[in-house]
Amino acid sequence: MEEATILELQLKMASGEFTAQMLAEYYLNRIETLDQSGPSINSVIELNPDALPIARKRDDERAAGKVRSPLHGIPVLVKDNIDTRDHMQTTAGSLALEGSFARRDAYIVKRLRASGAVILGKANLSEWANFRGKRSISGWSSRGGLTINPYVLDRSACGSSSGSAAAVSANLCAASIGTETDGSIICPSQTCSVVGLKPTLGLLSRSGIIPVANSQDTAGPIGRTVEDVAILLGALVGVDERDRSTRLKRRRAFRNYTQFLTKEGLKGARVGVARNMLGSDDRVTCIFETCLEIMKQMGAVVIDPANLPNNDTFGETELEVLLYEFKYGLNSYLSSLGPRSPVHSLEEVIKFNEENKDRVMPFFGQERMIAANEKGSLSSKKYRDALSRNRRLTRREGIDDLLKRKRLDAVVVASGGPAWLIDLVNGDPRSWDMESTSPAAVAGYPHITVPAGYLFGLPIGISFFSKAWNESTLLKIAYSFEQAMMARKPPEFLPNVDLLIGQYD
Repeated sequence: MEEATILELQLKMASGEFTAQMLAEYYLNRIETLDQSGPSINSVIELNPDALPIARKRDDERAAGKVRSPLHGIPVLVKDNIDTRDHMQTTAGSLALEGSFARRDAYIVKRLRASGAVILGKANLSEWANFRGKRSISGWSSRGGLTINPYVLDRSACGSSSGSAAAVSANLCAASIGTETDGSIICPSQTCSVVGLKPTLGLLSRSGIIPVANSQDTAGPIGRTVEDVAILLGALVGVDERDRSTRLKRRRAFRNYTQFLTKEGLKGARVGVARNMLGSDDRVTCIFETCLEIMKQMGAVVIDPANLPNNDTFGETELEVLLYEFKYGLNSYLSSLGPRSPVHSLEEVIKFNEENKDRVMPFFGQERMIAANEKGSLSSKKYRDALSRNRRLTRREGIDDLLKRKRLDAVVVASGGPAWLIDLVNGDPRSWDMESTSPAAVAGYPHITVPAGYLFGLPIGISFFSKAWNESTLLKIAYSFEQAMMARKPPEFLPNVDLLIGQYD
């Protein structure tokens, strides 16, 4: 059952080869073997004690002739910043929220349950979705510890949806849900050689998700194949009255995104190469050039170069917006938790962290939180000007302008470089030679990454992004590329790259 797709699992359950309960037990055993012992990639922060009873109910429904959707009986993990009203906590990986149980499901969790999916547990993450300190360590949280890369165990899984991507890659679940503000789905997905989709802002509800920034936050599906991601995306969409942004998608969303998947999806597609986003690593460029040749062979019209205007010109104002919105959003979320929550404001979180710094901050601090707490309200002119500038540079004068001028369906770029060595002393590397995520993230536009190859056994992904509400086009292009390339290889849990170096001498 390793590497089995969602539809393959459905066929096996439909034929009676095995049940949803057997499937859940299989993944739970893999989690015990590969996540909590053995290689111990540490991607699951908490298991759902109700997973097996839920799976048995799905089996009873199937026996009675009721199959809710392609996700019926399929085990999935959700990131630990997404509310579930059950026996699992929702903590964003922070000890400050240890013991916090949501009073209701996040809207996307309601959609998952309605689809018949079995929520297997919560995935570990970079604490507070990587918005606590300047010298952070991707995949580390004070409650969950460190998630590591299943390909090479001394390497980072990136973040902040580290556990969501690593667990899918290691075949600990069929698929998972991550969240992204800027790079938190795309980076761990490419680093762990899986498919990750960051949707258009507003396609999926954010209610019941611990926020970073309202103008950029979104949940998104992570799977081993584009088809699995398309299935999961269709199950999650819906208009939520608690999230006004979802009203924009009433006529722009689909319940079935698999209808757009065709091996001929690249034929006639106009794809622009953003050379100014490619970076300077010749080894990654070599993999990227091979991908371009595959796309041409599949009939794509490759426009090269098609450099993205205003790339890398909004970093300072993006951070400014995030600081303002983090304070407002987190205070709103924490104040809604009720008296049983350990903390009820950003100020209380900061105080808790300081009082428990030996447990909470052994490696890095909380500079981002302190800076956010010092910001004013969202009516501040400085905030409104920064937000307006960001949207103008990334939307009208950025992605929209490029797609219109070059008549493009999508922009293509390498998703990132190989996973870096984990460094608990210095944290993640501070300089980024290649940065694929910010333009689409700041614009609120869709972005998908697909496995493209390997560098000394470390995954490299390729990214496609486009204008708002263009998920159907991105999935079509990504699926066609995936089927032609078939790049993904399951991880081998190697202790370091030394075992691979000899193959390339």
